[in-house]
Amino acid sequence: MPISLSIVSFSKPFMASRTLLVFLLFLSLSHQVASNSNHLVFEGFDENSELNLEGSSIIKTSRLLKLTNRSTSIIGHAFYAKPFLMVNKTDPPLQPYALSFSTSFVFSIVSPNSGSGGFGLAFTIAPSTQFPGAAAGHYLGLFNYTSDGHDSNHIFAVEFDTVNGYKGDSDSEGNHVGVNINGMDSKFTEPAAYIKEGTDNVKEDFRMARVEAVQAWIEYDGEKRTLNVTIAPLSVPRPSKPLIQDNIDLYDVMKDSMYVGFSASTGDQETSSHYLLGWSFAVNGVAPPLNISKLPKPPPKENEPSSFPWVNVAIGILSAMTFSLLCILILLTCYKRNKDFEVLEDWEMDCPHRFRYRDLQLATKGFVESQLIGVGGFGAVYKGVLPSTGSEVAVKRIVRSPFHGMREFAAEIESLGRLRHKNLVNLQGWCKKKNDLLLVYDFIPNGSLDFVLYNPNNSFVLNWGQRFDILKGISAGLLYLHEEWEQVVIHRDVKTSNILIDGNMNARLGDFGLARLYNHGQVSHTTSVVGTIGYIAPELTRTGKASKSTDMYAFGIVLLEVVTGKRPLDSDQFFLEEWVIENYHLGQILEVVDPNLDSVYDEEEVELVLKLGILCTQHRADYRPTMKQVTRYLNFDDPLPDIADWGDSAHGSSRMSSGFLAVTSSSRTVETSGYLSSVSMTTNSIDAGR
Repeated sequence: MPISLSIVSFSKPFMASRTLLVFLLFLSLSHQVASNSNHLVFEGFDENSELNLEGSSIIKTSRLLKLTNRSTSIIGHAFYAKPFLMVNKTDPPLQPYALSFSTSFVFSIVSPNSGSGGFGLAFTIAPSTQFPGAAAGHYLGLFNYTSDGHDSNHIFAVEFDTVNGYKGDSDSEGNHVGVNINGMDSKFTEPAAYIKEGTDNVKEDFRMARVEAVQAWIEYDGEKRTLNVTIAPLSVPRPSKPLIQDNIDLYDVMKDSMYVGFSASTGDQETSSHYLLGWSFAVNGVAPPLNISKLPKPPPKENEPSSFPWVNVAIGILSAMTFSLLCILILLTCYKRNKDFEVLEDWEMDCPHRFRYRDLQLATKGFVESQLIGVGGFGAVYKGVLPSTGSEVAVKRIVRSPFHGMREFAAEIESLGRLRHKNLVNLQGWCKKKNDLLLVYDFIPNGSLDFVLYNPNNSFVLNWGQRFDILKGISAGLLYLHEEWEQVVIHRDVKTSNILIDGNMNARLGDFGLARLYNHGQVSHTTSVVGTIGYIAPELTRTGKASKSTDMYAFGIVLLEVVTGKRPLDSDQFFLEEWVIENYHLGQILEVVDPNLDSVYDEEEVELVLKLGILCTQHRADYRPTMKQVTRYLNFDDPLPDIADWGDSAHGSSRMSSGFLAVTSSSRTVETSGYLSSVSMTTNSIDAGR
């Protein structure tokens, strides 16, 4: 921003001091402008892209970012993980104003042959990446009936909609572009088109869902308060004239710090798959141009139905004949090679990427023993290197039987395959061949928390700072499962061997083979007793009903383990939580701290974790906190409740009855390396429902 300096006559000392003051002011303003001139560029997407993905959004191996699939009434969000400074308040004598920004992106909409599909996607600037209660359909995953139009939303969006009929207003035309402030009633709207070069504003209309891909440019001038929106098919060079050009002041919309990204949704009947191929964005500058040659290929489109019925009939007959001949040829080929066809089951139709068995066989060197990193009751885990990308993976190989394996396999694909959080193990894909069931995960180099805490041959000892960060990471992952995802996910087997430690010492919760899902506001109907002895909540052995509270009990045991360095059950006479409670009542709670810490720890944090562990392992489930409360306690956002009156009434005088202990009498520990040990399902996990 240009800075004008006027020179007036002053005494030399005053002039010198004033010159220094102006110079320092210039340096301050220059630094302000430089810090605001940040940008991002994505020419295709991968697992290293710094994006927060929510809902149905996934990054495909083809480097396409898929916001929604063809399921009904779903929402997909993809936002850059770091916020941008969007308001200038330090350039007097100008009034505060929203900073200029520029973005360019390429998207593709795949709709069914009949109908317009729906509903669309929107480039969005918002104060958060979370939109609690947001609805699908016309609301595009940003608002709902009660929040639509409220100034408190602070949301700016440019929608690319393919469905008409929002409240019967100016959005009545489908296939349009609209500029929205805090709601879905567009301030400006135009049918999708571009201005033809060399003409006097002659518009060339096109259907966004029928062209291969669409490129969009959005530019806002903060000082002039002007907004330009331009779109064109990817095959058309950028038009020199924008489709929408209007005056608009975004200062009241923008907060100091805002997130940028995309939101998309489908409807009850109208559905489309919405993809992003590339994206660039800049504040106080021009968004870097996208290199079209580096973008992934657009997804294939469905053909428009022919207007000549006899052509459709002819095409149908020829297609049927061709298909029949092709099937005969395939059958003959497979018969000669003595190979069996694999019929896809219902749960396989909308799952993450399916790997070829041969690729996984090559990655693990034929599943040789030297690649083995864990063994459990349902199979083994192997380290592998994918031949196509060279990336390291962990391959969980489940031996299928009539009674075990398939249920856990399907559960992990259904749940973990759609979950995306930095504190969860990322499922890359799966494979099924005859009796072999394979799950492919990110390779986690440091193994499990159980291995790090208890392996006597491990020379590395976690310091307190690392332990506290791990606990906060686990709580963030469980909060996502319990409260923040589209459904409630009850993990049912939270324990140290299911918590993996990545290369940055971040905690990642794994093994969703026992997980159960249900809608928010409903009650779980699960009636089987599952879990691992020492982590099973007392009420679970009586009712068999898993809940958020049973997960909280197991997490409370993990809290105590991380501080004390002791297992939940070191013998038939030692119960970890009772030992901690006894020391608390004796006024010597710090006596339980792991000696390996050498007394180097933050006493306030240690006491908080121990008391929180006691709170989470209370005998009565309704006394335990929610994961949202636990996260706030760990971040010192809320004070921990007073536990001075806790005792036998809260925890029960005999948590482990003789009948309960009898369940463990025949259990044994399966040898594992500590990596994904619970993902491979050790036999000291029980499931009375099987």
